[in-house]
Amino acid sequence: MGNEQFFFTSESVTEGHPDKVADAISDSILDAIMENDTGCRVACETLVTTGMAFIAGEITTNCYVDIPQVVRKTIRDIGYHSSMMGFDWQTCSVITSIDHQSSDIAQGVNVGEGLFEDQGAGDQGLMFGYATSETEELMPMPVMFAHKICQRLAQVRKNGALDFLRPDGKSQVTIEYENGTPRRVDTVVIAAQHNPDVSYDHLREAIVEEVIKNVIPQDMTDGDTRYLVNATGRFVVGGPMGDCGLTGRKIIVDTYGGQGSHGGGCFSGKDPSKVDRSASYMARHIAKNIVASGISRKCEIQLAYAIGVAQPVSVLVDLMGTGTVPKHRVEAIVRKVFDLRPAAIIQYLDLLRPIYKKTAAYGHFGRNEPEFTWEKTNKAEEIKALAG
Repeated sequence: MGNEQFFFTSESVTEGHPDKVADAISDSILDAIMENDTGCRVACETLVTTGMAFIAGEITTNCYVDIPQVVRKTIRDIGYHSSMMGFDWQTCSVITSIDHQSSDIAQGVNVGEGLFEDQGAGDQGLMFGYATSETEELMPMPVMFAHKICQRLAQVRKNGALDFLRPDGKSQVTIEYENGTPRRVDTVVIAAQHNPDVSYDHLREAIVEEVIKNVIPQDMTDGDTRYLVNATGRFVVGGPMGDCGLTGRKIIVDTYGGQGSHGGGCFSGKDPSKVDRSASYMARHIAKNIVASGISRKCEIQLAYAIGVAQPVSVLVDLMGTGTVPKHRVEAIVRKVFDLRPAAIIQYLDLLRPIYKKTAAYGHFGRNEPEFTWEKTNKAEEIKALAG
């Protein structure tokens, strides 16, 4: 993506999208356990379909959690409170099939039990973090706009401004870039679930005025910008009734919208001993601090781990042709400033807290929530000073 004109598209989904309902349930169960037992091991998977939520996975904890109650409260908070929608927090069945974490895995993660003294990574794998200076959040613009549209859809549904909306929905934003810089919004696509009695014309006008124009800055649109709202003409059947939902099926929505790379592991339902989650948060933190320090406009970090081993097997810094400092120097700075052992990441980012349900929708990155410690740019000055 050098000196040329190109279009890039990213999508997001609302908290009522079936895959996101599943993510929210998995993270709510993790939070409920984490509140009482910070030493827990949680890998919680959820499947939702018409009238049913199925919870499975491996959970080791010394506390009791009323999983059906957690599941129902999560579904209620999202907004599925009528059997007219084919999914209802009071009447859906909740089925659980939970096992303990494998003792073979546990001995590699529990301090002093495996081949090494330190807490090892909970699995092998590769994780990526990314940051770009094209928005104030240091995130790619297409995915930030897509998330904000979905957040706005939920807001106007819950506050009654657009009372015909139902919880399911999606957005997609196409940005035209010139020489690597966002120039204009080319296309906005929205699919918003609605009551059967609203007319298409009223729905389209309301969403353009209340949602799109509330999110997309006027100076980023022009006469050629297209708004495609509910392009089939009708979206009444949705949520888990319209489509089966699974934990971990929206990993690109959760991260950078297709810009940067993805290691393949999902985040939701996993406690921070799983490097899929904690090391991805750390990689974002490092990339963001490097861009915030001013030594590059873009940065991608790759970390890779072996199960049971604390130190990463590799650390890669890619400044994507935008750096002002040699790459090998930046890699040395990263290793000096950041401790990349799983236990150190968990302590540094303060991850043993019930903060995860909040991450389940609208992206894990680019949000200035107080709990999202990985979004802080507290190391930018130190990086800048070391880079000279």
